Amino acid sequence: MRNTYLFTSESVSEGHPDKVADQISDAVVDLFLGIDNEARIACETLTTTQLVVLAGEIRGRGIYEDGQWAPGIPEQIEAAVRATVKRIGYEQAGFHWNEFRFENNLHGQSAHIAQGVDAGAEKDEGAGDQGIMFGYASDETPDLMPATLDYSHKILERMARDRKSGVAPFLEPDAKSQVTLRYANERPVEATAIVVSTQHAPDYYFHGGEGDEAKYATLRNYVKAVIADVMPAELLTENTVYHINPTGRFEIGGPDGDAGVTGRKIIVDTYGGAAPHGGGAFSGKDPTKVDRSAAYVTRYLAKNVVAAGLARRCTIQIAYAIGVAEPLSLYVDLHGTGQGATEGQLESVLPALVNLTPRGIRTHLGLNKPIYSPTAAYGHFGRTPEGDLFPWEKTDLVDKLKAALK
Repeated sequence: MRNTYLFTSESVSEGHPDKVADQISDAVVDLFLGIDNEARIACETLTTTQLVVLAGEIRGRGIYEDGQWAPGIPEQIEAAVRATVKRIGYEQAGFHWNEFRFENNLHGQSAHIAQGVDAGAEKDEGAGDQGIMFGYASDETPDLMPATLDYSHKILERMARDRKSGVAPFLEPDAKSQVTLRYANERPVEATAIVVSTQHAPDYYFHGGEGDEAKYATLRNYVKAVIADVMPAELLTENTVYHINPTGRFEIGGPDGDAGVTGRKIIVDTYGGAAPHGGGAFSGKDPTKVDRSAAYVTRYLAKNVVAAGLARRCTIQIAYAIGVAEPLSLYVDLHGTGQGATEGQLESVLPALVNLTPRGIRTHLGLNKPIYSPTAAYGHFGRTPEGDLFPWEKTDLVDKLKAALK
């Protein structure tokens, strides 16, 4: 391993156009799972200036059967979409929750996909698609996440709370952050650069006119205060460089400034580039889709390995074939940090602790519930499990894992 290096991760706020799309797609997932917990959903969203378009394939009792919508469902979909955009905070001329044009192009699931995925009398439910999924954990932070991504998320979460509470009324919903840390002996020791670009109210930028500098200073000082509050003090030094709205003016943002599409922020959603990614997005998919559920269970397994003190870093890969229940492979990499167990031992023990078929994963983690809207901004991982939310972040396998390795 290199002794000293720089590493960077970025995050985007709930008001970023791609994240608006993700949240809309997951609002549809939650709506349908709340009606039929075995519903099949693949919902894609496009957002742009005063327009939201849904497309994809769905199936569910009391939702869409025999080529027809159940009574009232199209209206419930539109209401859920508009409520999501309202919660994010868009009431702008270019994108307003109550004024954008809405298109619902969802339709029935392919029967050819259904026949390979559904359980039958002689077979278990198969995976919803082929593919590879990865899970990762690191002891860099209490959340067992890469520090660069963890801090990037937390900066934007804090800014969103302050915007909605009125503490920072000059903020608008769209924002991005980026944190660069210097590592020594694989541990973060200094923030070398922090970037925050946030949509703002009129005139909160500096362009040489009288009074502009004072308003921009208000925004800049606020952002620096958030950074200082979120990040460990020892990482912020006299060498830390801050880039706050480095392009200058950022009044036009969100779907009005750039089109948004579901699934374009998969690295923000996962590990900020610190771990491999299988390529599949999460939002808009019901948990029979292993793109989602298997990525959750591999995070769960990797986090429990690190929480058990068996490694400081852990990456797990799993692979599936569409229509086949059992995974094709399970791979564990401890990155040379293992203690008390080898990769081979973990590859044997972990499948004995959790049934890694699609239904086994959903049953173990309790995924057939409307729990997905909160995942669609600020990362699917490194979150606090609470009630039914974020069950893959629990460390309830630690004792069983230690016992199995004795």
